Amino acid sequence: MIDRSHKLSLARQARALDLSRGSVYYLPRPVSEVDLALMRRIDELHLDYPFAGSRMLQGLLIGEGHKIGRVKVRNLMKRMGIEAIYRRPNTSKPEPGHKIYPYLLRKLPVTRPNQVWAGLGRSGQWILLISR
Repeated sequence: MIDRSHKLSLARQARALDLSRGSVYYLPRPVSEVDLALMRRIDELHLDYPFAGSRMLQGLLIGEGHKIGRVKVRNLMKRMGIEAIYRRPNTSKPEPGHKIYPYLLRKLPVTRPNQVWAGLGRSGQWILLISR
């Protein structure tokens, strides 16, 4: 897209492509060897403990003798694209498209013991409702 050897200046090329000039001149810094070693170890620990977040991983790394803060661990995890596996909120919301079964006993007054029985099939695939 941007040709540094073109006779048109970089600023005009950026303007023509609707890019900011800062993004044209920016050159990313390479990752240091220390960070690469830490990222490799964090990846190994994440495979052993997929539920571990940045706090737990920081504790494990400190236990191994590394001097590292939680924010640094979090940033390295973010750079690698890994995150802890944990239960997310709103897990009990129904999935769109799943069938909602009617409640068959809604208008039936239950007035005595053993009037209504319910049983669940072995594989959880069916429910038996008995009313007398």
